[in-house]
Amino acid sequence: MSYEITGKLIAKYDTIQRTETFKSREFVIEKLEDIGGRSISSYVKFQSVQDKTALVDRFALGDEIKVQFNIRGTKWVKEGKETYFTNLDAWRIESVKLGQQEEVPPANYNNIPPPPTEMVDDLPF
Repeated sequence: MSYEITGKLIAKYDTIQRTETFKSREFVIEKLEDIGGRSISSYVKFQSVQDKTALVDRFALGDEIKVQFNIRGTKWVKEGKETYFTNLDAWRIESVKLGQQEEVPPANYNNIPPPPTEMVDDLPF
């Protein structure tokens, strides 16, 4: 199941190579909520893994972003003791400007060259 949250990027950390084949990176957003006329800050830490570790690179501290993420839980047993971890795994980050999601401009199909006037069938079958 996927979730999303919008907030201000307040911290981003270095990518850590955890094993030879696994790397992760953490970042934090500040989510402001109006509760009973008071502005309350919540700080939410996310992780991105593998090829997603570069997602946060294109954003600067202070940017308003929307994070799409999954909740992942892990059980770890060491020396007979069970420990549980919960991670918020970010898999997409988008810019939010003035309360609106930044829109990607539509494709301009006017720059596509016209097809050749004479079609050559050079397929081998």
